[in-house]
Amino acid sequence: MNSRIAIIGAGGWGTALAITMARAERDVRLWAYEPHVVETMIATRENPLYLPSLRVPDSVLVTNSMKDALTDARIVIIAVPSHVYRHVFSQTLPLLKAEMFFVSAAKGIENDTLMRMSEVVIDVAKTRFKPKVAAISGPTFAPEVARGEPTALVVASPDEQLRAFLQQELSAPRFRLYTNADLIGVEIAAAVKNIIAIASGVVDGLGLGSNATAALITRGLAELTRLVVACGGKRETLFGLAGLGDLVLTSYGLLSRNRRVGVALGQGKNIGEIVSNMHMVAEGVKTAKSTVALARKLSVEMPIAEKMYSVLYEGLQPQDAIDDLMERRLREE
Repeated sequence: MNSRIAIIGAGGWGTALAITMARAERDVRLWAYEPHVVETMIATRENPLYLPSLRVPDSVLVTNSMKDALTDARIVIIAVPSHVYRHVFSQTLPLLKAEMFFVSAAKGIENDTLMRMSEVVIDVAKTRFKPKVAAISGPTFAPEVARGEPTALVVASPDEQLRAFLQQELSAPRFRLYTNADLIGVEIAAAVKNIIAIASGVVDGLGLGSNATAALITRGLAELTRLVVACGGKRETLFGLAGLGDLVLTSYGLLSRNRRVGVALGQGKNIGEIVSNMHMVAEGVKTAKSTVALARKLSVEMPIAEKMYSVLYEGLQPQDAIDDLMERRLREE
């Protein structure tokens, strides 16, 4: 028997995971925050707000009730944006059991605490039990996953038995999971690559060419690596699916929300206007704050992240940010 899976969050990614797990004949419960989203999905078996034109199988129970979602669940996947992650997960606490396995599917760093999402799970649940927690990450656009297009990603946890169990339970046709022991590296890479993707979009929006984009992504990878190592993660993680793979997809892919934010910034649009016109969250906007704060705390040099923070929150013009980066002191790579 396969484990019952509760997915908390019916955005694009949560819905895509529900479709994928149901396709593999898993018992899936999908919790959505908005009652109208639940009503629409039950009536039409589609999520037009977050994942339009893709059918949610009839076997997926869609609900606004945490109790209905979590009852008898063995695996709990948390797929809500990082800025509401603690609030939403805290609502589940009375219904949680120590024998559950928790999988973070969010990509961010909490602004107030600078915690990774798995650390938030542990922090919230610690009053009742020590949770068994992992994270899934990799180069994944939700619509492609939902359509069943070939996808490879990682499930990360320092617990060998946990990651092996989750690899078996969550793998599906055309949805291939590798295991990775480096939970820190996977989560930091997942969060910070979104900032580099915004910068990549800025380069495109300014019309600066492919040379500049390639240089920026490469130097962005160097920044990512420095931060991962400083946090206790492994350098080699950055050259796998959760590192380089996700960075390349998010920086170049036309479906990337973070890249689209950068393109709009490069074209002269205001960040408030950009965000207000988006239905879904571009995690890199909020994560820029926590990443820069974490880098400063650990004395890690991250000039691209710093400049994107200044563009997003301090009024620095995108072209000036690029000029500042190009005029930095010459150094060895």
